Amino acid sequence: MVDPAGASHCPGPPLHQSSSGTLRPPRWWRWLGRQDQRAALRGIADDPHLLRDLGLTREEALREAAKPFWR
Repeated sequence: MVDPAGASHCPGPPLHQSSSGTLRPPRWWRWLGRQDQRAALRGIADDPHLLRDLGLTREEALREAAKPFWR
């Protein structure tokens, strides 16, 4: 979407400037993403074809899915 002044707007998480000067999503936004990814891993842990595509064993997927969201 472009506003009348010509600046583009990109939907997504709010960005914060890090000490290195680069923009990145806030920590809590990354935590939410990890939580979703780990739930998805639990959901595919019993599908050998998808695990093979990811290069993971069932045990590796479940171990990663069991990690707390902040790690």
